[in-house]
Amino acid sequence: MTNLQTPIIPIEQCYAIQKQGSHTMDRKAVCIYVALGFFLGEDRFYRDEVALQPARHYNLDSKNQIISESPYFEWHYSPREISFQAALDEFTDLFESIIKEQSLSQSVILPLSGGLDSRTQAAALHHLKADVQSYSYAFQNGFPETKIGAQIAKHCGFDFKPFEIPKGYLWQVIDDLAQMNECYSDFTHPRQMAVLPELKQMHGEFSLGHWGDVLFDSGIGQAEQELPELDILYKKLIKKGGLELATLLWEHWELEGGFESYLKWRLQKLLDGIAIEHKEAKIRAFKSLYWAPRWTSVNLNVFKEALPINLPYYDDRMCRFICEIPEDYLANRQLQIAYIKQRNPKLAKVMWQSQKPYNLYNYHKNRAPWNLPYRIKNKVVREVKTVLGKPLVQRNWELQFLGEVNDRQLKDYIFDESFLEFVGRHAVETVYQQFTQKDTVYYAHPLSMLLTLSLWWKQNMKKANHKR
Repeated sequence: MTNLQTPIIPIEQCYAIQKQGSHTMDRKAVCIYVALGFFLGEDRFYRDEVALQPARHYNLDSKNQIISESPYFEWHYSPREISFQAALDEFTDLFESIIKEQSLSQSVILPLSGGLDSRTQAAALHHLKADVQSYSYAFQNGFPETKIGAQIAKHCGFDFKPFEIPKGYLWQVIDDLAQMNECYSDFTHPRQMAVLPELKQMHGEFSLGHWGDVLFDSGIGQAEQELPELDILYKKLIKKGGLELATLLWEHWELEGGFESYLKWRLQKLLDGIAIEHKEAKIRAFKSLYWAPRWTSVNLNVFKEALPINLPYYDDRMCRFICEIPEDYLANRQLQIAYIKQRNPKLAKVMWQSQKPYNLYNYHKNRAPWNLPYRIKNKVVREVKTVLGKPLVQRNWELQFLGEVNDRQLKDYIFDESFLEFVGRHAVETVYQQFTQKDTVYYAHPLSMLLTLSLWWKQNMKKANHKR
């Protein structure tokens, strides 16, 4: 018998076998997968396999079947009567303790973005005088995110290396990526795959900032406050074009009922299992239970392929801390912003990418009329680049799906005859035509999910033929 305890937010997903269940594909689960971009709850590709859930004790037998399970932590909202300064002091002590434990026994490799999570880590690592090697990447013909990373590194005295994510890199590494993430996430998000050989040449351990933006923000806009929790969650989870593809697959596989009603039933059931009345805290708990382990954590395998990883925001103590902090202090990234200003004011003066061209001191001006000159200039630059044949690249899939060479590679996978029989020719042709002829942004996600499923199907067929 094996005793296992899963973390509150697992870095690595563990699986088990159901005592009752046939080794057949769970088509309903796959439909949810293509709609959301991740599997929900315990779902996997096969009915007899389950994903172990976060924050639980498990007893497994010799066949990896679940004998018993019990939770040891439940997400809750129990805000203490505490001042903002006291909350900031507690966050400072906790965050720097976690960073120190994870990072000071070896060299640290810090990916820097234009956001706040890695910048908060940079402030802590600089304060703790850690040995840091930093880097950042930008898309070819994209926003120069590496300039922000370089400025952060300069103010902290870190070594820094910029990387450019080139067009069409995916096709050279797609089989390796499918092995790393086992096709449990699509292939167009982990851009670090483009520079994996360079990452393997570094020395030390990664300090990754994943999930800080969820823990340290409300995640609910003012207009959503009066909406039911299910409506808020549904709006946040459904990817553009995801519902259309899921419905096409549902119909091709002749599943009973309707996909959308089934999805909403599943979401409501999971929401009902979270004993939190506070809306923002409940949505955060849902994301941390079901989104983080099944999407965010999946592509951490790419970093792990290079070197060991640490995630300070995933730490159990950070999750427990969040449950006791008033929502007003978490909203709008207030704690992270205050921490960076306190620890390293120079970092706070570096542009915040999501609020460009503003920084942590003046981002409140990112509205009319103050931001009009920048928005006008930015629009002119984009239009000029488009006229010159070099449109601004803002998303990774633009480098992998657009252009004749990419198109040929893509069609080789999704128009494979065996795969077309599996998912239905109508589904593939509909998504592909909508992407190429109507709306690339809206249909990029379903196209990416078809590509991912094609790789999974290819691997599945190889395993089946090998067993014969």
